[in-house]
Amino acid sequence: MSTESARLLTLAGTAPGLDPAARAGHLDHPPRMGFFTDTSVCIGCKACEVACKEWNAVPENGLLLTGMSYDNSVGLGASTWRHVAFIEQIGRPGEAPALPSSAAGGQAADGSRWLMSSDVCKHCTEAACLDVCPTGALMRTEFGTVVVQQDVCNGCGYCVSACPFGVIERREEDGRAWKCTLCYDRLGAGLEPACAKACPTESIQFGPVDELRVRAQQRVSELRDAGVAGARLYGEDPGDGVGGAGAFFLLLDEPEVYGLPPDPVVTTRDLPRMWRHVATAGAALALGALAACLGGGRPRP
Repeated sequence: MSTESARLLTLAGTAPGLDPAARAGHLDHPPRMGFFTDTSVCIGCKACEVACKEWNAVPENGLLLTGMSYDNSVGLGASTWRHVAFIEQIGRPGEAPALPSSAAGGQAADGSRWLMSSDVCKHCTEAACLDVCPTGALMRTEFGTVVVQQDVCNGCGYCVSACPFGVIERREEDGRAWKCTLCYDRLGAGLEPACAKACPTESIQFGPVDELRVRAQQRVSELRDAGVAGARLYGEDPGDGVGGAGAFFLLLDEPEVYGLPPDPVVTTRDLPRMWRHVATAGAALALGALAACLGGGRPRP
């Protein structure tokens, strides 16, 4: 084992979330790769959705508009690994602007604007879906991403309820769980994921996560200097409830507006403490039963 590999392993063991690939046993691995999605330049073209489906042979799951703006796929699921959200914030004649000045950014005089965002699996540092999988179908790759091995998945669905973002889902046709792989096959060949490759405005940026975080901070500063005080990052903080996401976002409004949880927490966070309580209670019951047996004695006639 090299000195650097030993250092990575030591850091991974003492600083949860620092290096998920090393924690998974990939010692000499490439940098952690991920997405930075800058929603301020998303035009809602859905090229990412189409490219994802074409490359990964993801089946069609609805061609008709849902009535929720220009949206036909509603949200992420087993057959939607990239989802472009259309959020219409429309002002009405005679009303004050619906948006506070701190949330401004490309809005009309009446306060109207459209927010568009391409959502995807977050590839969390602390991935609950991976923690609860009983068969090992979910694995951490050498790139730090989380991938479902379809030939190992038994369709139990534990990962579905464990995901704090509601990303992963079972496909009705075969019962197995499916989600974004961050184009694991393309990464192995030195290619960028299909969605990032197809994005015409570079709203979806792909690269080493550490570099993307620096780039994202610079972009937020640029927008705020330009008067977009509502610009903020979501999922980039290694100190958050999921240890930082491998796919994070620049938003122009509160996370809830985009359908994202404001303070996501890995759902398996409290499992060790819960099992300790169960073990303590079980031991107490066992000791109580033993004491009753030893202290009861044989009744006198």
